[in-house]
This record gives sequence, structure tokens and C-alpha cells, in this order.
Amino acid sequence: MRGIRNNNPLNIRHSKDQWKGASNTQTDKSFVQFNTMAYGYRAAWRTLQTYYERFCKQGKAFNVRNIISRWAPATENDTEAYIRSVWSLSNIGGKENLLPPSNASGYEKLSRMLAAMTVVENGIHLKQVDEEAIYQGYKLAFPENARELDEWMLGADEYRNW
Repeated sequence: MRGIRNNNPLNIRHSKDQWKGASNTQTDKSFVQFNTMAYGYRAAWRTLQTYYERFCKQGKAFNVRNIISRWAPATENDTEAYIRSVWSLSNIGGKENLLPPSNASGYEKLSRMLAAMTVVENGIHLKQVDEEAIYQGYKLAFPENARELDEWMLGADEYRNW
């Protein structure tokens, strides 16, 4: 629940990055604290975009297995268990190629993956994940796609019922 308290649902660690929406006061020595949950998800979306760009340069697939292996390395986590949990919760195959985060058409699957990662990171139930914060975080991360995403969401009733 530390990630929830910090408005950092994916437990992004402190680094040289100066995150938009980071709280002025940082009392957690390990993880960034954000002003709102949407800014915490914005950071996650931007991190996924960086992963996508790096994976492309390295010739690696942008899929759940590679993302989680980078996000939660075996030196700190039971990465295989993390991957299995995300597969199960998101219903996305581990080796299924995903669209880049900056492509609004990829939102559905990547948002499900982020929700599943939030469950793993915080030990909460999927129904406790703040879907609206994931959505608002995407719009903060990729404002150029906000209108397209809003239009898609109007027709995505089944998406809202995780």
C-alpha cells in the first residue's frame, strides 16, 4: 500500500528524473511521491514509452515478459511470479507484442497491464485500482492523444467493467 500512499502505484524509484507532478516534499527515501494518483500513472506511462523506445533500439519485443523483466528485475523480485500475475490479471499473453504507449490504440491493453501491475505492487484487489487515474495519467503523459482516447472511451463500456 506504500505506492497508494505515495500516489505512486507502480513504485517508481527516485532517480535523476524530475517528474511532473512530484510532491515538493519527498519523505520516502526510496520511492517518488506524487501530488495525485494521475501523476503517478503519468510517470508509469512515460516510463513505458522509454522502455518501448529502448526495446526497439535493442531489437527486443515490447511485451509483458520483457516489460516486467525490466520493471521488476530478478535481483529485487520474484520476476516470474510477477509476470504470471500480470498475465492472469490482465489477460494479455506474455509474448504478445503490444503497441507503443504513445499510440492511443494501445491504451486498452497497456492500461490493463498497468492495473495488474498496481495490484502486484500494492497487494490490492483489481477492483481497488483507480481506473480514472490511469486514464487521466495517460492524458497527462500524451496530451496530443487526449481527444482520440476520449472518443475511444465513449464506446468502451466493456472496458470499464474489469
